Amino acid sequence: MDTFHVTILAADKRFYEGPCESLVVPTSDGQSGILAHHKNVIAALTPGTLQYRVPGRENQIAAVSRGFIKVEDNTVLILVDTIERPEEIDAIRAQREIDEAQEIMLQKKSIQSYHSAQARMARAINRLRVKAHQVD
Repeated sequence: MDTFHVTILAADKRFYEGPCESLVVPTSDGQSGILAHHKNVIAALTPGTLQYRVPGRENQIAAVSRGFIKVEDNTVLILVDTIERPEEIDAIRAQREIDEAQEIMLQKKSIQSYHSAQARMARAINRLRVKAHQVD
């Protein structure tokens, strides 16, 4: 299978850089797939599950927050606020974040705090979803 070069960067770390056979990223339009020689594109990423296949390995998954993807000349750059492998996710902490976000949403203090809590909840739910798909 043809490959392309991918660089995945979070605000605090370099997550992966190297060859990739396929990539699936979460966008506002749903999941978008990238293969070698994909057309050039720039898109916003939404919190969700990122899937990628490194040559000779099984599909890898990670929980990502919002960010951007740029595809240009068979090279992909992904910039996200956060990214976590399933084994890095603390399920108890994620559940606590969901509970706290729900409490903030019920308090109805301001529309800004409501939307912030919604975003926190979406990220925590996604983290639990990715954790559930962890291969032991």
